[in-house]
Amino acid sequence: MILTGIVILPLIAGLLSLAVKSQPWLERLNLLTFGAVAVLAATLAGEVQVTGVVSGLNGFLYADALSALVAGLIAFVALVTGIYAIGYFREDERIQKVTVRQTRWYYRLTPFFVFAMLLVVLTNSLGVMWVAIEGTTLASVLLIAFYNEKTSIEAAWKYIIIGSLGISMALFGTIMTYYSAVGVLGTDASASGLNWSVLAAVGDKLNPRAMRLAFLFVLLGYGTKAGLVPMHTWKPDAYSEAPAPATALLGAGVINCAIYAIMRFSALGTACLGHGFVGNVLVAFGLGSVLLAAPFVLVQRNYRRLLAYSSIEHAGIMVAALGFGGQLGALGAVLHMTFHAVTKPLVFFCAGNVQQHFGTPYLRKITGVIHVLPWTGGLFLMVTLAITGVPPFSIFQSEFTILSAGLAANRGWATALFVVGVVTIFSGFLVHMSKLNLGTPRSEAPIKGESPWKLGAMVIVAVVIICLGFWLPAPLFQLIEAATKIVGGNP
Repeated sequence: MILTGIVILPLIAGLLSLAVKSQPWLERLNLLTFGAVAVLAATLAGEVQVTGVVSGLNGFLYADALSALVAGLIAFVALVTGIYAIGYFREDERIQKVTVRQTRWYYRLTPFFVFAMLLVVLTNSLGVMWVAIEGTTLASVLLIAFYNEKTSIEAAWKYIIIGSLGISMALFGTIMTYYSAVGVLGTDASASGLNWSVLAAVGDKLNPRAMRLAFLFVLLGYGTKAGLVPMHTWKPDAYSEAPAPATALLGAGVINCAIYAIMRFSALGTACLGHGFVGNVLVAFGLGSVLLAAPFVLVQRNYRRLLAYSSIEHAGIMVAALGFGGQLGALGAVLHMTFHAVTKPLVFFCAGNVQQHFGTPYLRKITGVIHVLPWTGGLFLMVTLAITGVPPFSIFQSEFTILSAGLAANRGWATALFVVGVVTIFSGFLVHMSKLNLGTPRSEAPIKGESPWKLGAMVIVAVVIICLGFWLPAPLFQLIEAATKIVGGNP
């Protein structure tokens, strides 16, 4: 019932919202739904720690520690984004950037978007997982085009075209994975050949030729959703055009769905092919993403696009960690996925506040945010340090673990390039954000009060970021440890 409730609640809320015309009731429906999902996700995490695996609907739904962890992260992002969105869109309506009708459609699309993300991580079937990830594309493309401007429509078309190409490759990879299991499962393949729980048990017996091809196509396909190089080109446009709450869902929710899928197939590929081939491919794509993001961060002029290249970097870091391998690499990947998901929403919230107030996404036109928007400017500086991995913030811990994994795997050159890329991005990001937030404002603008809804969401995320920098609660750490064993191939 817990699994069914987590998946069904957003779907029911989405269907109900189609009949609701009152914006305040749509806001309440979203908040109640995402709050209930967050409670159920926490309950699921506790149950998984006791039983190991939870299933529902005759095995259609399936949750182990990795599924429960990612579902919890998605639920957290959905809840804080739902709180922030109320203040954000009320301000957009006040400045007449959107109409009430447009805002209603945001609240109608978001539950379907969250439903698709949760189904990705809680289904047992790799085929249904593919369908659910395609569902995230269909829901999010309308959010990218939300403002109905020429640039936002162009970004949405770019997203749907590149995303559809990627998801087609993922479909081919999924089919090849099924083919690799037919010889092992025989007549049972038609009923359960795409179930993760079945494939994980026979991973070492899969057809290696088919699995090698399957892994490459899956990595290219789901790597497109994660924003890995060279399939990353949709991200800067999409992140700069979508409203801030939708960007937070993309940058802290969808990316985890894509990395989750890559983790699953990485475990299968390692069991079948050994870590050599799988690790080399993952390191190549991961480091390529980090190194490509670095120069674009240094020369970036648009702070919304800057956040997109930061997201590309972090996707690369997680994939590189998987490539370094071993339990240390798996732990680094799971830690980084967790810490990135709880940190990134605050970056998008702060950027959304700045753009709403100053009316521009360009760095050269804005200085002294902290003098005009004190809470936003102060939290923006804090989260800049957090997202770039400055100690004592939690992302420093995950990046240090990944660095240790690279050294333990005797990948000296890869580790050195990893450090160069991360340090370069840290330097560029910090310079841009310090200029944006500090200094003298360009005009004598009075200090502006923050919306209680937006400020409330930002403070919640900030408290979580600070707490995780000093303390990892025992239940969360146990869940991360169990998820690490699954990612490392020892369920």
